[in-house]
Amino acid sequence: MKRRELDGCPITGALQILGDKWTMLVVRELVAGPKRTMELLNSLFPISSRTLVGRLRDMENDNFVERIDFGGNPPHIEYRLTERGRLLLPLLESLRQLGLSLGCNDCEDRRQRLGAYCEPCPLNDDEIAIPPPPAHRPATPRRDKDDSIVLL
Repeated sequence: MKRRELDGCPITGALQILGDKWTMLVVRELVAGPKRTMELLNSLFPISSRTLVGRLRDMENDNFVERIDFGGNPPHIEYRLTERGRLLLPLLESLRQLGLSLGCNDCEDRRQRLGAYCEPCPLNDDEIAIPPPPAHRPATPRRDKDDSIVLL
């Protein structure tokens, strides 16, 4: 993401670094531990591969995520939150609480649709047996013409 000189306010600077909605959703997905690019792509549907890779690169440049290249054939690459990235977790919880307060969605809505709460959800700490998320996405088709790029 291209950075611009703005008014010098810390709020403005933080919002510029966080970029767009995908940044915090990537953080949400990485809370539980490292994930491969395709795992992130599947869990963040309908994000395009081009958008995801761009956000991951921006987040790596901002030191929010670390890219781990295990090499091999095919390449094995994972992303994980850095200590700086973990500073975003209270903001993530605040956004979850705000969403609940505003009636945007409900954790039970997600559980019914996808079979599980999102990973940082405090409801995961309850002693309720939560089924694992489905192995594949519902039969919602991806865009007809998705951006074709190589995921490393």
